[in-house]
Amino acid sequence: MYILYIDDSGSARNPNEKHFFLGGIALFERQIYHLDQALEVLVTETGLPEPQKLELHGNEILAGRKKWRQIRGRGDRRTIISDALAKISTIRGPSRLFGVVVEKTAIPDRDPVEFAFEQLCSRFDQFLSRQRHDGQDQRGLIVMDKSTRETRLQALAAEFRAGGHSWGQMKWIADVPFFVDSRATRIIQYADLVAYALWRKFECGDSEFFDVIRDRFDASGGVVHGLHHERYANSACDCPYCQTRRT
Repeated sequence: MYILYIDDSGSARNPNEKHFFLGGIALFERQIYHLDQALEVLVTETGLPEPQKLELHGNEILAGRKKWRQIRGRGDRRTIISDALAKISTIRGPSRLFGVVVEKTAIPDRDPVEFAFEQLCSRFDQFLSRQRHDGQDQRGLIVMDKSTRETRLQALAAEFRAGGHSWGQMKWIADVPFFVDSRATRIIQYADLVAYALWRKFECGDSEFFDVIRDRFDASGGVVHGLHHERYANSACDCPYCQTRRT
């Protein structure tokens, strides 16, 4: 079974932010332990007290909030984020990143959260379908950080499973999303860093973190499927999703 861990970044209702983001990582069940351990080692190596209680949240790390204020250098804190994101390269076997970037004014009549979630569910299901086509008889589950959207997103996922989404039937996701406290799992924290890397690139024009993971989004046949960028058609973009769809 593949498990997709998801977290968000940005505010769907904040008029001062142009975008809303979902980011995540899909791991085969046996890979979860290895990424968890790699992140645990990284946190321990910071030298901060009680590393097991430190949460890898991109915004807190970069801003030096909470326990991260003990690391004075902003450059040092940026390195921690980049090094944590790079831990995906230490995992053996297939692992995929997923992300949705929504320019809110591009979908004025839709809820950005629900739009992004539908995109992510569809793209994860497509990934599972390709895995089955290649001989891996696997289904998937979605795990998300606890949020006020819990009930609505569970209901939405159930609707997709029963009646399909905008692009067809969802076949291979086994159940509605499960919601967990981010303090309980490093993998949800990694999903937070993916979403934060997207936020820094598209909202702030800072691509340092995104560049660490830009080649890890699910792709097939030279086309990036794991990243979706919803934008105005005439706006320029150099992200992998837009680049592989240029005509």
